[in-house]
Amino acid sequence: MSRHSLSFVTRSLRVMALVALCNGCAVGPDYHRPSTPEPAHFTRTPLPETLGSAGDTHDAQRFVQEAVPRDWWQTFESPELNDLVKRALAHNPTIDAAQAAVRQAQEDVAAQRASYFPTLQASYSPSRNRNAVGTISPTLTSGQTYYTLHTAQLTVGYVPDVFGLNRRTVESLNAQADVQRYQLDATYLTLAANVVNTALQEASLREQIDATKATIDAEARALSILQQQAAMGGATGLDVAAQAAALAQARQALPVLQKQLEQTRDALAVLIGETPSQIGDIHLDLATLHLPSTLPMSLPSQIIRDRPDVLAAEAQVHAASAEVGIAVANRLPQLALSAQYGGSATQFSQMFTDDNVFWALTGTVSQTLFDFGALKHRQRSAEAALDQAKAQYRNVVLVAFQNVADTLYALDQDSKALAAADEAETATRKTRDITQQQLQLGDVSAPALLTAEEAYQQAVITLVQARASRYADTAALFQALGGGRWNDSDAGLQGQAGSAKGASGR
Repeated sequence: MSRHSLSFVTRSLRVMALVALCNGCAVGPDYHRPSTPEPAHFTRTPLPETLGSAGDTHDAQRFVQEAVPRDWWQTFESPELNDLVKRALAHNPTIDAAQAAVRQAQEDVAAQRASYFPTLQASYSPSRNRNAVGTISPTLTSGQTYYTLHTAQLTVGYVPDVFGLNRRTVESLNAQADVQRYQLDATYLTLAANVVNTALQEASLREQIDATKATIDAEARALSILQQQAAMGGATGLDVAAQAAALAQARQALPVLQKQLEQTRDALAVLIGETPSQIGDIHLDLATLHLPSTLPMSLPSQIIRDRPDVLAAEAQVHAASAEVGIAVANRLPQLALSAQYGGSATQFSQMFTDDNVFWALTGTVSQTLFDFGALKHRQRSAEAALDQAKAQYRNVVLVAFQNVADTLYALDQDSKALAAADEAETATRKTRDITQQQLQLGDVSAPALLTAEEAYQQAVITLVQARASRYADTAALFQALGGGRWNDSDAGLQGQAGSAKGASGR
C-alpha cells in the first residue's frame, strides 16, 4: 500500500474517531430493577427453631443463618447419591444444550460490540476487456482494443452511534446472555434436585416392595392355616374366603409398586444421560442416608439474588428495557460515514500512481418521514413488552416466596408425620414380638401372629414413605432457596457457594 493510501485511511479513521467521541447519550429508559415485595418472614406464623423429635437426634433439624452450599446433595452423606448427581451433571444433554445457549449469546454480544468500530474492507478486481473502438469512444486514453484492467480499493465504513442505537442493542444482548447464564444455573439446580428426588423415590419403592412381599407372605401363611383348620372343622368357608380376598388384595398392590419402580429407574437413567437398558443396579438405601441436622435459612430479600429463575426474569426485564431504547433510537435520524480509496490501471504496478488514483468521502443522514406509524407502534410494542416482563418478574418473585413457604410448612408437618410413623412402627413391632412370645406359650393362635405381622409391615411401608418425604422436603428447601450459586466461567461444573449470610426469616 502506498503512502497516499495509508495517509487517506489514517485521515478517514481520525475523522470517524472524532465523530465517535461526539456521540450522544443513549435514548430510552435506563434500567432500574423493578420493585418487589419485601416480607419480613416467609411464613405467616413462625416455625419452631428445631424440627423433628427433640429426643431423636437422627431426625432433628434446626435452622441456621447460612447460605445454601453449592453441592448441597453432599449433606446427605451418601457416596451413591453423590455419584448419581455427578454422572448427571457430566452427561445429561440438557446441560450441554444450556451451555451452548450461553456461548451463542456471548458470541452475539461480541459480534454486536464490533459495531462500535469502523469496518475496513479491501478488494481487488482484475478483468479482461475489449473496446468497441469503431462505434463508441474507447475506454482507455490509449485507444487500445484489448486490455486488462486492474482495480484495487479500500473502503472504510462507520455508523456513528449518536443516539445510542448500538449501545442499547449491546445492552439488550448482554441482558439476554445473562438470561441464558442464569438458565444454565437453573438447569444445574433442577437436574441435581430431580436426580436426588428420583433416587429417593427409587429407594423408597424398593423398601415398600420388600414390605409388601412380607405382607403377602404373612397373608399366604394365614390362608394356609385357615384352610387346614377348615379341613378339620375349626374354621368356616367364610373365614377362608375372607382371607383369600385379603391375600388377593395384598398381591394386587405389588405389580403397581413394581411398575412404579421400573419407571422410576428409567427416569433416573435418562437424568444421568443413559438409556434405561444401560443403567445398572442402584444401591441407594434410605437407611444409609444422613438427614442434614442443619437447614440453611436467609432473609426473604436474599432469595431475589440467589434463585436463578428470579435472576433470569430480572435479566429479561433489563433486555426489554433496552429494546425500548432501540425502538426510540430507530425513530431518530440515522448517520453513516464511508470513505473509498483505490486505483485502476492496465498494469498492476501502476494502480496507485497519481493519475490512476480515485477516492471518495461520503456522509449520509436519513430520517423516516412517513411510515404510517410503523416505528411509533414498534416503540409502543416494546414498551408493552417491558410492562409484561416486569409483571412476569414480580410473579416469579411471588412464586419463589411461595416455594420456600410451602417447603417450610412441608418440613414442619412431615417431621410430625415421620415421628408418628416411627411411633406406629415401634408399637406394631412390639405387638408382633409379644404376640410371637404368646404363640410360643400357647396363649394365642397362629392367625393372631400373622395379623400382627401384617400390621407391622404396613407400618413399615408408612414409615418408609414418611422418611422419603422428609428427605425430599430437605432437598426441596435447598432448591427453593436457590441451591447455591453456580459459576459458569469455564462452561463447566466449577462453582462457588453464595457468600451472602442471611438472618433467620421464618
